[in-house]
Amino acid sequence: MLVSIETKPKRPVWLKAPAPVGDNYRNLKGLVERLKLHTVCESAACPNVGECWNHRTATFMILGNFCTRRCGFCAVQKGQPLDVDWDEPNRVAEACEALGLRYAVVTSVNRDDQKDGGAALFAMTIRAIRERIPDCKVEVLVPDFQGSREAMAIVMDAEPDVLNHNIETVPRLYRQVRLGARYERSLEMLAYAHKLRPHIPTKSGLMAGLGETKEEVIEVLRDLRAHHVQIATIGQYLRPTLKHLPVLRYVPPEEFAEYRHAGLEMGFAHVESGPLVRSSYHAAEAL
Repeated sequence: MLVSIETKPKRPVWLKAPAPVGDNYRNLKGLVERLKLHTVCESAACPNVGECWNHRTATFMILGNFCTRRCGFCAVQKGQPLDVDWDEPNRVAEACEALGLRYAVVTSVNRDDQKDGGAALFAMTIRAIRERIPDCKVEVLVPDFQGSREAMAIVMDAEPDVLNHNIETVPRLYRQVRLGARYERSLEMLAYAHKLRPHIPTKSGLMAGLGETKEEVIEVLRDLRAHHVQIATIGQYLRPTLKHLPVLRYVPPEEFAEYRHAGLEMGFAHVESGPLVRSSYHAAEAL
């Protein structure tokens, strides 16, 4: 009797990232622990944590480290979220000041248990950073707020320098990849953010290697441009654990270069596309 054995693609040599070592890495890790903060770099097992932390950059994750959704790709813990920590914005601002940041990135878990999805804490964090470091740029990577325009307005009223919301994958794969999210809703939220503050660039990112076709990726880029998104990021999906969705294909660097070229031809102001690219990778340079 023949037994079918699942084969997986071999991880290529171009997917090697610097190890998380060095003085800057250790100092930043100590600072985050002292201020009782979370970073998406650690919580989502980002492969670039060594490179970014050694350059004294990090993406702070507010609203705790338990997510109310169960997306098939994400390493962030799932479960009952903690109470909202209303002092967290001040500690994030303190960390930014201690690091001497001129560009800060703030994201969060999904907080569907909160009426505003956590929008108020995003706004407080933007303002707290600006109060301590007036010339620091602030990019926020927000959830879809379950489509709440009121929540998006709270964030945009705080005037972030970049509003990021990731589309993550192609519409055909949403049920497997982004449980609880809707492709059209994410596009609508990005368009609404642009409508509220046309001078603030909007940004979105997606992963490759989950079973999408090249044509589907190009179509997503077209949809993002049609909804006024100016900055796009495209990176290789990496499986955090065996419990998560498998990698179906390792996309070669040449294909990422094609996506970048296609995006720029469509009119994106900046496209960051490569195997190790993540939504906040080289964020300051993109702006």
